[in-house]
Amino acid sequence: MEPPMHHWTRMLPSHRPVALAPCWWQWSDLANGLPKLARHLQKVAQSQHNNSEFTEDQKKTIAKIATCLELRSAALQSTQSQDEFKLEDLKKLEPILKNILTYNKEFPFDVQPVPLRKILAPGEEEHLEFEEDDEDGGAGAGSPNSFPARVPGANKGTLLPRLPSEPGMTLLTITIEKIGLKDAGQCIDPYITVSVKDLNGIDLTPVQDTPVALRKEDTYVHFNVDIEIQKHIERLTKGAAIFFEFKHYKPKKRFTSTKCFAFMEMDEIKPGAIVIELYKKPTDFKRKKLQLLTKKPLYLHLHQTLHKE
Repeated sequence: MEPPMHHWTRMLPSHRPVALAPCWWQWSDLANGLPKLARHLQKVAQSQHNNSEFTEDQKKTIAKIATCLELRSAALQSTQSQDEFKLEDLKKLEPILKNILTYNKEFPFDVQPVPLRKILAPGEEEHLEFEEDDEDGGAGAGSPNSFPARVPGANKGTLLPRLPSEPGMTLLTITIEKIGLKDAGQCIDPYITVSVKDLNGIDLTPVQDTPVALRKEDTYVHFNVDIEIQKHIERLTKGAAIFFEFKHYKPKKRFTSTKCFAFMEMDEIKPGAIVIELYKKPTDFKRKKLQLLTKKPLYLHLHQTLHKE
């Protein structure tokens, strides 16, 4: 059972709580708790300058701590014991986090911050370099090509129109631009299922499927399709999240499979481009056991448009 986090809650200067158990080692080996705390710290590190009382160096240190938490979580789920981020290493992070405002020493581990959400300015382009990695099976990237539909009508999707506007209420359109995958060229009839879930994984709106992707190019599958969220933002319950499940057809097994998923939380709804990380299947609608799909810089690229009358 996961120990309660509320026994010791410390407020950072940004007034965001970082919950720590009374003893670091009591919860540090819980794979469920580590990704949650990592996500929170990553959000603090990503906070805009005007809305944060941390310096850029302090936010970089917080982001490195989040990376270490992800590494420890991965180590707990790995069957290999060498080169892991150990519990003893994790304990060294507690005094750094507790004294983040005065910490001025060199970070004890050679890690780089991994952003939870990379917010792009309008028109900004990403220039990411990809390393060779065998962790996901080693399939190569494909050349530019269009995806043929396997069966007539398979590429139509189940997208719904925008709801009628209401005074003072906000509607959200999400443009799914592309998804980065190392084996993008090998995906057959890929599409994305979009759903809005509450904290218990219960649907808050109708589930929608995109049409089959437009094309594949290098390490990307391109969609360029608009999703109209079927509920006014103000009417979504606290803690809700929007999920994106990437699915593709497996001819050998003769069924459509979920390859990975991503999600957006309510505090990430804001106009403009956003890049969100990908998680390993099965889809965890309750967001309790999250494991990144890959260490590569591969993301789901979205653009949000808010409509308010």
